Amino acid sequence: MGISTTVSDSGNQVTIAVAGKFDFQLYDEFRSSYADTAGSGVRYVVDLADTEYLDSSALGMLLLLREHAGGEASDIEISQASPEVKKILDVANFGKLFKI
Repeated sequence: MGISTTVSDSGNQVTIAVAGKFDFQLYDEFRSSYADTAGSGVRYVVDLADTEYLDSSALGMLLLLREHAGGEASDIEISQASPEVKKILDVANFGKLFKI
């Protein structure tokens, strides 16, 4: 359970996989997963295939990633979310901020 990060050889894509519950307990680990990346100009994929649940703190963490990645110019995809997790993202209107 937790966060695993994969960076492409070129460094232009970072995949962050979240397993288990995506909540405040993962804050430091999630921030660390992208802190050393360039941010703007990098494509981020947040893989939620193994995410059972996310709460409002997880939504906030995704917004912090968006800010790190360049705000409106960011390239972030949230992939493989379960129907339950996707529903939370939809209610929060994250489809307007991220590729889902």
